[in-house]
Amino acid sequence: MKAAFHTLGCKVNQYETEAMKEQFRADGFEITDEDDFADVYVINTCTVTGIADRKSRQYIRRMKRINPKAVIAVTGCYAQIKPDEIDAMDEVDIVAGTGEKNNIIDYVKKFLDDRKPSRHIKEYEDLCEYQDKGIITSMESRTRAYIKIQEGCDRFCAYCLIPFARGKVRSRDPEEIIKEAETLIDGGFKELILTGINTALYGTEKNFRKKYRMPEGTEDLTGVEIIIAALQKLDGQFRIRLSSLEPAVINGEYAERLLKYDRLCHHLHLSAQSGSNRILDLMNRPYTREDYLDIIKRLRHHDPLYGISTDIIVGFPKETEEDFSDSLKLTEEAGFCKVHPFRYSPREGTAAAMMEGQINPQIKNERMDRMEEAATKAVSCFLEKCAGSRRTVLFEETENGMMTGYTDNYIKVYVPGNETNCFREVTLLEIYKDGMKGEI
Repeated sequence: MKAAFHTLGCKVNQYETEAMKEQFRADGFEITDEDDFADVYVINTCTVTGIADRKSRQYIRRMKRINPKAVIAVTGCYAQIKPDEIDAMDEVDIVAGTGEKNNIIDYVKKFLDDRKPSRHIKEYEDLCEYQDKGIITSMESRTRAYIKIQEGCDRFCAYCLIPFARGKVRSRDPEEIIKEAETLIDGGFKELILTGINTALYGTEKNFRKKYRMPEGTEDLTGVEIIIAALQKLDGQFRIRLSSLEPAVINGEYAERLLKYDRLCHHLHLSAQSGSNRILDLMNRPYTREDYLDIIKRLRHHDPLYGISTDIIVGFPKETEEDFSDSLKLTEEAGFCKVHPFRYSPREGTAAAMMEGQINPQIKNERMDRMEEAATKAVSCFLEKCAGSRRTVLFEETENGMMTGYTDNYIKVYVPGNETNCFREVTLLEIYKDGMKGEI
C-alpha cells in the first residue's frame, strides 16, 4: 500500500513527519509524493494562524479528491486545538492530536480493518512525557537533517496557542539525541539542526538531570550546551545549527557562551516579535528591546557578520504608530540577515484575542507593507556588509548550472558548478537573487 504525507508549519512538524514516514516504511508501506495517488494520506497540521488552519482544510480536501477512497488521517496542532472542526469534515477518517503521532500507523491499520472513524486527543495535562519516535535515519534533504530535542512550552505569550497544542516542557534523552546524530552523520548528512517547540527550554525541567544519564563534565552547562558539547566530540565532517532560541528564555550571556563551540553555525533565529517595550509587555514577552539588542551586540563583538534572523508581528492589539516605528527602528538597528513579518492574527483561546484595541485590517496592511520594505532594506544592508568576506558554504543543490547552499551565517550562495553535499570555502561577491554570488 502507498502512503503520502503533507506537512504544514514548523521544523518540529517536519521532523515528526519524517518519524511517521519511517514507521510506515517499517510496516511495509511505500511512501509516495503527496500529489500522487495513495491509499493513505496523513496531514500534519499547524495552527499558528488562521491561514494555517485554512491551508490544512484545503489539503485535506485536495488529498481526498486525488483518491476518494483513501484513508485521511489528520494530526498536529490544528487537530489538537480544534478536533471538533476537523471531525466535522466528511473527508476525515482519523483525528489524532500532537501526543498521538507515534500511534498514527496503528490507527490507520485499525481503520483499514473495520472502516470506523476514530478520534484520539490527549488533554493538556496528559501531554507531560517526552515520546521518543525512534531514531530518524533519513530526510528529504540529503545534506541537512533536523533533530528534535525538546517538546512543549510554558511561556504562554499572549498571542500564541502553541503551549496549549504541545503541552508541558519535556526534554529528550541526551543519549537518544546523540545516537540519532551519529546515525545521520554516518548517513552522509553534513548539517544537524537542533529543533524543538522552544529549544532553549531543553533541560529546564526540575527532574531532567535525575531522569537521564548526563555526559561527563556537563555539571555547569545549560541543557542546550550539553547536547552541543556532546555533538562536538563526534567524528565526521559536519556542522551544527540551532533552529531558534527564544529571547524570552536566553540573554546575552547565554548566547555568548555558545561561541566557544566551533562546529556551531554563526546564525541564530531570535524572534523579536516587536521593537516596542510596551507591546512586548502586552505580549507577555519578558525582555526589552535593549535586552534583545544586547544579545546581538555580544555575538557580533566576536563575529561582526554573525547572522540573526527574526519574526516581527505587525498590528498587535493596541499597537500605536509610535510602537510600530520602534519595530521599524529595531529592524534597522539589528541588521537582520532575514526577517519574517506577520500580520497579527487573533487566535481563539489566547489572551490577545480578548484584548481591546484590535487594529483595523487596513492599518495592518499598510504597516505590513512598510515593514516588508524595511526588512528588505535591512537584509540588503547585511548582505552588502558580507561582500568580500570568506565563509564556509554547505552546497546542497544545483540550479541552472549553479551550485547553491548556505553559509554558516545563513546566506544563500550561488556558485558555478555541479557539486552537492560538500563544504567549500567561498568568497562572497555581490547580492544575487535571494542571496549572494560567490567564488570558491
